[in-house]
Amino acid sequence: MTLSIRLDADLEAELARAAARTGRSKTELVKASLREYLARVAPRKTPYELGKDLFGGVAGGPVDLAERRKDYLTESLSAKHDR
Repeated sequence: MTLSIRLDADLEAELARAAARTGRSKTELVKASLREYLARVAPRKTPYELGKDLFGGVAGGPVDLAERRKDYLTESLSAKHDR
């Protein structure tokens, strides 16, 4: 994608000096600066943050569910049957 921006003379001169000093093009410096800025302002979410509303919480259920899963299933089915 092409993007055009207008820089005032001072900022353009500073960018040109930085490019000459670092041996990088002005485009490379602008891209790197924009990436760094966006990472601070709008950091990418981690996989956990993206799906946390889909995961159970620590207080989401019985702590012994792994050991007593059959008991809990039996109780749940019995409760539904008794309705």
